Amino acid sequence: MVRPITRLIIQIIFQTIGALLVTTVLSIIYYIYGDYLIVIQPINVGVREAVYTIISIVLWALMISALNTGDFLLKNWKNATLKAAEYKVKAAENKQIAAEIELQALKLQLDPHFVFNNLSVLSELILKDQQLGYDFTENFAKVYRYLLVNSKKKLVSLQEELHFLDAYLFLIQNRMGDGCSFHIDIDKSKLSMQIPPITLQLFIENALKHNRTEEENPLLVRIYSNDNDELVISNTILPLIKKAYSTGIGLKNIVNRYALLSDRKVSIEENAETFTIKVPLIK
Repeated sequence: MVRPITRLIIQIIFQTIGALLVTTVLSIIYYIYGDYLIVIQPINVGVREAVYTIISIVLWALMISALNTGDFLLKNWKNATLKAAEYKVKAAENKQIAAEIELQALKLQLDPHFVFNNLSVLSELILKDQQLGYDFTENFAKVYRYLLVNSKKKLVSLQEELHFLDAYLFLIQNRMGDGCSFHIDIDKSKLSMQIPPITLQLFIENALKHNRTEEENPLLVRIYSNDNDELVISNTILPLIKKAYSTGIGLKNIVNRYALLSDRKVSIEENAETFTIKVPLIK
């Protein structure tokens, strides 16, 4: 592909040569056939006047070339400026998205409600069942270890994410009892594929935040893979009497994160009964 500057130089050279050739040809025609061409009012053109004529034609040609060149340079400068601005905006957006995701992960790590709720459950479990209390402590440590190690990574294997999810769901189910039910069905061939870390945790947290969790009518969350190399997270809709405040940052961050990692988009579907999210698995 020819560079703009190279193209510009070639264009000027060819335009100048073309102007000189046209001028030369016209001059030759005039001097050879001048007597036949000038019928109405013959003009006696001397050598000096012929030179002036040639120079003026060349200057006009160069001026036209300069105008074309200026227009060309202006358009290229505008395009380059616009592209540079677009790259800067995109880079800033990407940096902002990464910062928001990292901040969200850090908030989760330091969320006092998350910590105190689990410590409260732990204290009760230790009094009732020491072994269960020990298991709860171990899974609590696994959750925090995963967050600390992987929060800054772009991708982790689905298998790693599911191991983390096991520990996270252990905490949830011991805290909420039978108010929620989780069904996981993942094709083993998909386990080596990748996903942004804490994606599943964010979706489950979103489901728990916006729905009731009652033993009489538990919240059902299904996580499964499909034939389109997607991970599907679906939950029943059990609206809260008083809707929880939400900024929508969690879901938005996941959507934006995928926009940086893959050409495939996150799909969000909702009807009267279920809320479903499909996230592409990355090879």
